[in-house]
Amino acid sequence: MWTINTAIVASRVVSAVAPSCRRFSVISRGVMAKSKFEYVRDFEMDDTCLAHCWVVVRLDGRNFHRFAEKHNFTKPNDSRALELMTRCAQTVMTQLEDIVMAYGQSDEYSFIFKRKSNWFRRRASKFMTNVASQFASSYVFYWKDYFKDQDLLYPPAFDGRVVVYPSNQTLKDYLSWRQADCHINNLYNTVFWMLIQRSKLTPAQAQERLQGTLAADKNEILFSEYNVNYNNEPPMFRKGTVMIWKKIKEVISKEIQLPGETEEKTVEVARTRTKPVALHCDIIGDAFWKEHPEILEDDS
Repeated sequence: MWTINTAIVASRVVSAVAPSCRRFSVISRGVMAKSKFEYVRDFEMDDTCLAHCWVVVRLDGRNFHRFAEKHNFTKPNDSRALELMTRCAQTVMTQLEDIVMAYGQSDEYSFIFKRKSNWFRRRASKFMTNVASQFASSYVFYWKDYFKDQDLLYPPAFDGRVVVYPSNQTLKDYLSWRQADCHINNLYNTVFWMLIQRSKLTPAQAQERLQGTLAADKNEILFSEYNVNYNNEPPMFRKGTVMIWKKIKEVISKEIQLPGETEEKTVEVARTRTKPVALHCDIIGDAFWKEHPEILEDDS
């Protein structure tokens, strides 16, 4: 029986590669020479996400209060910043695999991966680092599309976490929690900044004025003192942004050469593509889930 020294084979494979390309060559683990240092791999932690569960990656802007101040964000909501976050979420959904939907508000975004996803063998570290790096790089890449007159003064950063949810109901409850958080925070901030910008209160005075108030009290302040009906505020501010996949009809221009003609002509071609689309709607009630039953898989 013939035996092969894998270390010799590996070294000869590397030697056969052109010098300019050697540093880019990769040898599979099956033919990699053993070394006494390989034991360090035993210290790697198993971070495989539990099978048959929804995997949720939530990103939050790190120290975004300071970031917003330095970059002159409009208070209480800056449409440019929110739309930039959504553009980054679209990029994440199109560039990565197995994301069925996303939800974002303020400086956070949650990405929901399929229950049956086996992307990177369901390793939590891979889920989180891929989402965080893709999102952060997109934020820098698309910055000038939304902040045309504002330079990016320093790189933004996002922290992340991975949570698994075992059923459709727990996933829906998680998303309901995030949207309820959006409503509570936005109502508070809307009144808070009205008191500062319109009534000229200091932040400390505005905070003291709102201490102990309920949602009804805040709505009353907005309506009675500023003639503002909170329900008429933009849905993007009140409800956040839901990203789902939808089929979109597009018309594109294409250069083609018709039979019997020597020159190409520009014609319009209609096609259907599936893209992540932004919605600003309620996801706490059942109406959204009944309208989009394809998002949730069989819970059995």
